[in-house]
Amino acid sequence: MLPLSHKDTYQTYSRGFGSRIKEKVNGWIRLIFSDRSSRNLFLFLLLNLSFAFVELIYGVWSNSLGLISDSFHMFFDCTGLLAGLVASVITKWKANDKYSYGYVRAEILAGFVNGLFLLFISFFLMSEAVERAIEPPEVKHERLFVVSVLGLLVNLVGIYAFQHGHSHGGSSHGHSHGGGAGHVHSHSHAANNHHHSHDIELDSGNSQIMKGVFLHILADTLGSVGVIVSAVLMSMFGWMIADPICSMFIAILIAVSVLALIKDSIMILMQRQPVSLDNVLPQCYQKVVSLAGVYSVQEPHFWTLCSDFYVGAIKLEVSKTVDPKYVVSHTQMIFASVGVRQLYVQLDYTPM
Repeated sequence: MLPLSHKDTYQTYSRGFGSRIKEKVNGWIRLIFSDRSSRNLFLFLLLNLSFAFVELIYGVWSNSLGLISDSFHMFFDCTGLLAGLVASVITKWKANDKYSYGYVRAEILAGFVNGLFLLFISFFLMSEAVERAIEPPEVKHERLFVVSVLGLLVNLVGIYAFQHGHSHGGSSHGHSHGGGAGHVHSHSHAANNHHHSHDIELDSGNSQIMKGVFLHILADTLGSVGVIVSAVLMSMFGWMIADPICSMFIAILIAVSVLALIKDSIMILMQRQPVSLDNVLPQCYQKVVSLAGVYSVQEPHFWTLCSDFYVGAIKLEVSKTVDPKYVVSHTQMIFASVGVRQLYVQLDYTPM
């Protein structure tokens, strides 16, 4: 057999590299279309990107800040939508030795990034609107109405798709395998928690990703409504200042609507105890202490892994005669009843 020439070697490598890239892309596409929310997100991204160019061209032609800013908002939305789409794919990656819980936390990062994008958009709109309010330019408002209505229709399609998905789309919920692990140790030893591989399925219809995407689309819808209102006011009364005033109003609404998303994302990333557990955890502690042989609950830690998936770890001070399986299983059941899907329990034995 004759040795391969440099050209043949390069062509073989190129074909192998090309096939690997094609396989990767096909895998991503399968992941995107395997889930209703990510599929809607991808299709709306294409629709949004196409119409953003239409709005930009019409905005420059009509000299409308409302339309130009709304088109830039749509371009930023596409960035946010793309981040959400990437995160929705990443969250489906399987857990491994290095990432024992998988990559579900990507949805929290996507929600936080989308929130920051929206705040930047709000600041941009407000600064431009103030500048134009001081010196209102001449706006060719007669060219605004049709494209603004089309933009509103595009966003209403997105609102319907994602609000419908938010209400009905998340059919697969995360679950724990066997309720977590109970770790039993003597009083003199520290906890030795093992993290096992958990394949957690994200509730895509109720995730930070979809909340961020929905807020993007809602802000876009408000932008389209603002442009329509300003076009009507300019057409009927000649109020050129209506364009920047509507932009200010939209900027304020965007900023207010996104604060809750950013706050939730920060609390999860900072490992705050889940807000929904604040009032029920003390009752759980009382029930655990009432178990036979349990003296006290020590060092409780509860956090949110991803949307609506709560994890906890506690240390129990127990008597030497206690049945460890009984205590661990009943403790896990008590906390599972309030939504803690995985609980790690350490038992510290004390003299009677």
